[in-house]
Amino acid sequence: MTINIEKLPREKVFRDPIHNYIHVQHKVILDLINTKEFQRLRRVKQLGTSSFTFQGAEHSRFTHCMGVYEITRLICDNFQRNYPSVTDDDGLWNDDERIVALCAALLHDLGHGPYSHAFEHIFNTDHEQWTQQIITSPETEINQVLRQVSSDFPEKVASVIAKTYENKQVVQMISSQIDADRMDYLLRDAYFTGTKYGMFDLTRILRVMRPYKGGIAFDANGMHAVEDYVLSRFQMYQQVYFHPVSRGMEVVLTKLLRRAKDLYEHNQMNGFEMPSLLVPFFENRVNINDYLALDDGILNTYFTLWLDYPDEILKDLSYKFLTRKPFKSAQYTEETQDKLPKLADIVEVAGFDKQYYTSTNTSYDLPYDVYNPRKHKSRTQIEIMQNDGSLIELSTVSRLVNALTGKILGDERFYFPKAMLEEHSDDIFSEEYTKFQKHIYNDMII
Repeated sequence: MTINIEKLPREKVFRDPIHNYIHVQHKVILDLINTKEFQRLRRVKQLGTSSFTFQGAEHSRFTHCMGVYEITRLICDNFQRNYPSVTDDDGLWNDDERIVALCAALLHDLGHGPYSHAFEHIFNTDHEQWTQQIITSPETEINQVLRQVSSDFPEKVASVIAKTYENKQVVQMISSQIDADRMDYLLRDAYFTGTKYGMFDLTRILRVMRPYKGGIAFDANGMHAVEDYVLSRFQMYQQVYFHPVSRGMEVVLTKLLRRAKDLYEHNQMNGFEMPSLLVPFFENRVNINDYLALDDGILNTYFTLWLDYPDEILKDLSYKFLTRKPFKSAQYTEETQDKLPKLADIVEVAGFDKQYYTSTNTSYDLPYDVYNPRKHKSRTQIEIMQNDGSLIELSTVSRLVNALTGKILGDERFYFPKAMLEEHSDDIFSEEYTKFQKHIYNDMII
């Protein structure tokens, strides 16, 4: 099949705070960047509600995707320079795979919806499936651009996202325990949140990456750089991504969308501003155009309109989200989780509908795992290549990584209105507030 890979007359560069310059050399990459589907990612925040905690975290999925593309380009350059394939079965890098790797890297987050994970939970969407659908649908500009390379090229790119592409080196560049996606978002998110937890030596890691028949490995003399990356990722999850206040705002957002959906299903949105772009999601009949019509700004506009909505719960939750009024939280354990129904009941007696004003939120991460073929979603372990060419799994040679291997870390929190912790001496429910606070401070971890 004829492959059309046209180079630009002159390399185009994009300024970037993480990578300095992002280099675009292929026409297909520039054409993909200019599609309406990719430009939409400018209007979707990378970190969702984390910007309510870390005020600098206003960066977008667009900038992240550009960064993942650039890291993938650097990997391809390194492989072609130092490990070019000579024979078909030598396990080294075949540079014919470059363009599919670059396109998959650029488009890997194409299917993210507004406020990503909260939106997915309410409307049961999967951004990876939507990414594949946008790439393979003839309706999209993305598909039309990819088909200019070859008629089956969109399916090839989508298979990289699905992790079914035949070349495991390409798949692992985009999706593994140490890939271009993770490396960019750790550095980018650390930069924009103003934290240092996610910093690691990207230059060194790229230098020690090498292809082999089974995928990608790392030279033994670069093991400590890889080890540092794993620890940085662990710290970012615990200190930034799992921050209780960010999760408190995500709970408000989740309950807000849930209330809007419930009102619509009970025909209580008639006669007011109908959220027409959300209706397909309320009715579970979403097509590609419906999905791509949404971004963070669209949701925020609806929330602003709902400040005047006659339903007090929708109005209040909209106000809380737009003015940064997160729910408060207390950490619970297996020993104390049996108290949660009682706490929720107290919240309801105090005047808050517990369905919309209480929630549990669980945030756990597995910092590093070893390959287990019996798992439903087994992870590709990090392989260290010895001087004799043999491979050894990272945690067997790193005590630090071994200490994190297979350990699911995080916490479980019960979220509730901040008012439950305030003084209400003149309130008829003051006794309930006191009772709630007694349970929280005596039994839970604030």
